[in-house]
Amino acid sequence: MIVPGSLIEFIDGGRFFCGLVSGVAEKKIHLISQNGREINLPETRILCVSDQLYPRETSREATAALLRERSDGRLTLAGNIDLEPLWEIVCEAADNEFSAEFLAELHFGGAVDDDHRAAFLRAVFSDPLFFKYKNGKIVAHSPEQVDHLRLQRQREQEKALLLDRAARGFLAIMRGNASDESDWPNRTQCLQWLVQSVLFGSEAPEDEFIRQALKKAGLTAPQAGHELLVKANIWDQDENLALLRSDQPVEFPDPCLQITETLREATAEELLADPKRKDLRALPVLTIDGTATRDFDDAIHIARQENGQVEIGIHITDVSHYVPVKSPLFAEAKERSTSIYFPEGHVPMLPKQLSLDLCSLILGRVRPTLSFLVTLNPDSSLVHSTIVPAVIEVKRQLSYREADSLIDRDPELAALNVIRQQLRQQRVDHGALLLSLPDVNIDIRDRDHIHVYLSPVDTPARNLISEFMILANGLAASYLAAREAPGLFRSQPPPRKRIIAGVQNALADIAHQRRYLARGELTAHPKPHSGLGLNSYTTITSPIRRFLDLAMQHQLSHMLHGRGILFSSEECKAFAGIIQQKLARANAIRQQRHRYWILRYLAPKEGQRVNGLVVGAGPKRVNLLLCDCLFDVDLPPNPAFPVDPGDIVRIKLARVRPLDNVLRIEW
Repeated sequence: MIVPGSLIEFIDGGRFFCGLVSGVAEKKIHLISQNGREINLPETRILCVSDQLYPRETSREATAALLRERSDGRLTLAGNIDLEPLWEIVCEAADNEFSAEFLAELHFGGAVDDDHRAAFLRAVFSDPLFFKYKNGKIVAHSPEQVDHLRLQRQREQEKALLLDRAARGFLAIMRGNASDESDWPNRTQCLQWLVQSVLFGSEAPEDEFIRQALKKAGLTAPQAGHELLVKANIWDQDENLALLRSDQPVEFPDPCLQITETLREATAEELLADPKRKDLRALPVLTIDGTATRDFDDAIHIARQENGQVEIGIHITDVSHYVPVKSPLFAEAKERSTSIYFPEGHVPMLPKQLSLDLCSLILGRVRPTLSFLVTLNPDSSLVHSTIVPAVIEVKRQLSYREADSLIDRDPELAALNVIRQQLRQQRVDHGALLLSLPDVNIDIRDRDHIHVYLSPVDTPARNLISEFMILANGLAASYLAAREAPGLFRSQPPPRKRIIAGVQNALADIAHQRRYLARGELTAHPKPHSGLGLNSYTTITSPIRRFLDLAMQHQLSHMLHGRGILFSSEECKAFAGIIQQKLARANAIRQQRHRYWILRYLAPKEGQRVNGLVVGAGPKRVNLLLCDCLFDVDLPPNPAFPVDPGDIVRIKLARVRPLDNVLRIEW
């Protein structure tokens, strides 16, 4: 019974405290604690009540001193209590619930006083391996429970040791000190856990452990984990985190590599053993690509005819010759669906032995192709076209820059340039929208000084190749559509609003028009493509880089060889679903990586003002493109500074944090 003058024990913050009761009222106990504080405590919080009553008339300081003395004595007494022998006596009893007094008497071997009972309770709370306190009783654990608790305790001790080693190891790495497995046996494991924690945060299985280790090491800066992995030579300073966070395959599986190692370059004789394959090696075939391009998948030629007509050849490398449908290479290409290009490199769809060698239209090398032979009138209207499996040999390999410099005086290039202008105008007349923005090139050769420069994509040479590829893709779609064959057809409804028309349009108008484009579709049967001005469209011209093109190449080749339709409508629909899913993944990686490098470029400009092109102005947001890197940003409208699409404004880069993916701008 609790009455004034009783000495009680209670737990606060995991510690035992003594208190002297000064008053009792409606289940609330008023007391003075050993710290000299007055406390109102619920009766349920009290664990032990003394039989002896103590005087209340002494000063608070004297009472507190007395309580501290009793508490210290009980703590010392509790430290000498070994509960295991007692537990071994009572654990097999039919009833496993006991009073504290009974167990204390059993332990001490006779009658006990207030200090013995209190010390015994303290021992139970401090070591819950054998007993637990529940509803005023002490419950003895079963042998199975004790075994389980011992195992749990062992694991916690091992984890605590691991945590301590991880904290010391992380701190050593951060300070530039070498550490290996002999000093830190779990180094590799802990660093891998750190990788997962940095990448996936709370979703990582050992994220909490890593957080504790970093905190224990005093490494609490927002990007401490990233910095650690860089210092440990696990990551590069500019590691592609978007790629690591994705499930995008990077390395090729062994079956693909094993097959690739067995492939060799086919000779002209071997290729021409196929009676359907036409020998076009004598044609003046040339390629035009970017300066850094190493995978050449398309080539062209022009030949004038006596009647004033011209023959255009659009030759696409025949990847299907090396990558049959049942090959692991085909399955891996489907899983990747596309090559992904970054400023620092790329993740190819096919192994380099294929993409950069066997399937690449390299100068002077015999290569299998699917060739589109197109006869045009002088006004570039279509007379006739045929698609044939062929063998070619590239005679000239030009860069876009070289082609642009030669285009006015080289007869072949000049003639091709006239045709591309006519083809382009024909598409525009059929409603095509020319929406080319400059390429954003990110130069990271000097990581301390990232450079961004814009290069026009509408130069004559680039546009020439673009128009002939669109022509070939359109002809491939028409071939399939005319035979009611399923395929993978790209289409696009008309824009929600048409802003531009014609061939020449301002950058602001192009950017504005892009905001009103309808979403493109990928279907198994043809539909019009408004943006290109064509009744049907597919893509077949980049089989090295796009699975869609490789699949369509197989479908066309199968039909051209007289074997009928290879992929059914249902198979094409399945391909379309897979391609859309994988392309969404690849595009997300590409966009995140592009954003990272743009932020790296902008970071040194933090606090400065830069030019922004207004491309949209609504009641809630103003959308802009940063002029020097064509990066999308937006701001709330500034009532004091109204703007219209096409305006150039000065905006402030208030905060730029590439690793945190943060860009904050202000008017």
